[in-house]
Amino acid sequence: MLTLDRGRIVTEAIALLDAEGLDGVTLRKLAARLGVRQPTLYWHLPNKAALVTALAEAILDQEFGELSPPAPQERWQDWLSELAQRLRRALLAHPDGARVLSASQLSLKMADISELAMSTLVARGVPLHRARVIVLAVERFTVGHVLEEQAPRPDPDAMNDFDMAAFTEQHPTVIAGITEYFRPGRTVDDLFSECLEVVIAGAAATTG
Repeated sequence: MLTLDRGRIVTEAIALLDAEGLDGVTLRKLAARLGVRQPTLYWHLPNKAALVTALAEAILDQEFGELSPPAPQERWQDWLSELAQRLRRALLAHPDGARVLSASQLSLKMADISELAMSTLVARGVPLHRARVIVLAVERFTVGHVLEEQAPRPDPDAMNDFDMAAFTEQHPTVIAGITEYFRPGRTVDDLFSECLEVVIAGAAATTG
């Protein structure tokens, strides 16, 4: 029989998350998968909040096993953009990854990421207050973007009465913009990258 430790619990919790999404991750189901009684888990994770935080740490650890500042010749804007891309990949790797991170009480790995990002900007001459605002803006944009990407799609039956012709007539520029953007070869990854570029470029332009 395998020893029940925190690592094994979190590994099984990740498997449960992948199978059922965050709403399906309960201590009762987790205990059943591990073949133990639910109170046994409380020795390692006292409540659902602690479990969610452990999930957030595990999700981030898979992408951010190593954290390093930019090379001396690398622009902080490019480095910060890649950091955000890595954060998005980490969250998209699991169903409801962005929800897990948003619901976590205190992710030490996320704090490590923020510390490195802020200290990097400060070292490059960005004032501390501005560095914090920039890093928060990039992190929250990224998490919010993934929240939308991972949100449930509309039920097909609920769309039966949707009048697409009327919607197009009332919102012609919205439809034209979507149609123009997603020409052959463009993907949702391109959309994230371009939106992120606007966020970081704006921050850089107002920082000096």
